[in-house]
Amino acid sequence: MLVCEIMNKKLVSIDCNKTILDAFKLYRDTKVGSLIVIDNNHLVGIITERDLIEKTIDKDLQNTLVKEIMSSNVITISPLDNLETALKIMKKNRVKKLPVLSSARLKGIITVTDIAYARPELTKRFIESWIKPRWED
Repeated sequence: MLVCEIMNKKLVSIDCNKTILDAFKLYRDTKVGSLIVIDNNHLVGIITERDLIEKTIDKDLQNTLVKEIMSSNVITISPLDNLETALKIMKKNRVKKLPVLSSARLKGIITVTDIAYARPELTKRFIESWIKPRWED
C-alpha cells in the first residue's frame, strides 16, 4: 500500500510569522495533531501538540512567533513510497508524522495513526521494534 492511498490531503497550515497564540487558536478550532508551518507557500516547519506544550511554557504567547518554536528539520516522504518505508523513516527519526511532498509541493500528511488504521499488523511491528526497547533502557 502506498502513502498516497491513505495520507490526509486536508492540511492545516500556519504562516511562520504568526504568533504562538495564533497557533493555539488554530489547534483549538481545527483539532488536528500538527500544524504545517509555511513561508511563502513553502514548507519550513511543523508544530505538534508536544511542541506547543514543551516549548511555550515560558514564552509570551502574543509576541513569540511560530518560527521560534517550530521544528524546522522536517522529515518528509513521497506519496509513492510504501507504508513500510514510512514506518522505517518514522522509527529512524523518532517522529509520528510525515508531510508528503511531490516535486517539492506539499500534497498531504501521513501519521502513525493513519497507518494503524490501514495496516494494523505493520503498526504492531513498529511499536514492538521502537517503543518496547525504550522501556528496557
